[in-house]
Amino acid sequence: MAKTPDTLLFRHNLVVLTTAQALGAASPPIIISLGGLIGQQLSSTPALATLPVSLFNLGLALGTLPAAFLMRRCGRQAAYMIGALVAIIGALVAFAGVYTQNFTTFCLGTLIAGYYAANVQSYRFAATDSATEAQRAKAISWVMIGGLIAAVVGPQTVIWTRNAFGGVPFAGSFLAQAVLAILAMIVLTRLRPTAPHTPQPTDAPARSVGEMLRTPRFLLALASGLVTYGLMVFVMTAAPIAMVGHGHGVDAAALGIQWHVLAMFLPSLVTSRLMARFGTERMTAAGLVIIGLSAIAALGGFGLVNFYGSLVLLGIGWNFGFIGSTAMLTAAHAPSERARAQGLNDFVIFGTVAIASFSSGALLNASGWVVINWMIFPAIALVLAPLVWRIGRKTA
Repeated sequence: MAKTPDTLLFRHNLVVLTTAQALGAASPPIIISLGGLIGQQLSSTPALATLPVSLFNLGLALGTLPAAFLMRRCGRQAAYMIGALVAIIGALVAFAGVYTQNFTTFCLGTLIAGYYAANVQSYRFAATDSATEAQRAKAISWVMIGGLIAAVVGPQTVIWTRNAFGGVPFAGSFLAQAVLAILAMIVLTRLRPTAPHTPQPTDAPARSVGEMLRTPRFLLALASGLVTYGLMVFVMTAAPIAMVGHGHGVDAAALGIQWHVLAMFLPSLVTSRLMARFGTERMTAAGLVIIGLSAIAALGGFGLVNFYGSLVLLGIGWNFGFIGSTAMLTAAHAPSERARAQGLNDFVIFGTVAIASFSSGALLNASGWVVINWMIFPAIALVLAPLVWRIGRKTA
């Protein structure tokens, strides 16, 4: 690749965003690993045990549109810096909730943290700002590789710091979360702006939200990301509580989440190559099939091998499905529609994720781990069928 100014900018921002992803994506595993367990300790209602994790996902969903607005008005760097500052505040509020044993305060902290996650989720789109069409899948995959470091840092932070305050288990993990956000702010000072898109004579008018939602190609990309991410969160939110409930310890649950997050990001080393060879739709379909296999593994029993195997397959399926659907989306809108399309995509996906997270805890408490995994199959079928139909039409 020739070292043109555009290429150097692309490479520089890719490194910055990958590093920021490594730090930013370490926070959700901390909340997911501990949120339900702390909820069990502080809440008087068992059905509300996963409320902190659900509120984190709600904060993520509600944060997508304000974050997109700030990116349009102030640029990505300023918006991301504000997001990291909010993360520090959220972590300190969550720490205060755990330290004072106040469930409401802890929930407020995880809700605030969701806004930061909305910013981190958009790093994958930011990486494509200065990428050519051929570089998009590679850029998305490389930013997601930053999650490999996060997959180790997040759960290990829980293990290393959960007893830092002797009389208050888990409080230290949220102070560590604030430190991770501070480091991310330092990294984001190196992000360079890309030239904004200027309309060209050949550009079609930017479509409205309604027009985009009526476009089959855009709608399929959106639905694929929605089901992939929604199912992943639906299962992952319940997994730590289910593991502890079936006789496995807190450290085993944290390690299960660590293996899951590793599986979410490790395939990114080869995902872009696989997409280049087989196509984005095929990779997205493969991801959905693998998520189905994760449910089969979970339904096989309650041993650690079943939980870990299910979580690993769930992570791999998410990687293929989410990166594939993201690449599908970037090809389904014009440059002039970028902010609107990406903001809409993330708002719908993470709004659904929040609903999945809320329902996961209540369903686990009411019906159990087995029912949660049986519900995966009809959701997969709803998106896999049109995906396979589209693949068949393209190859016919």
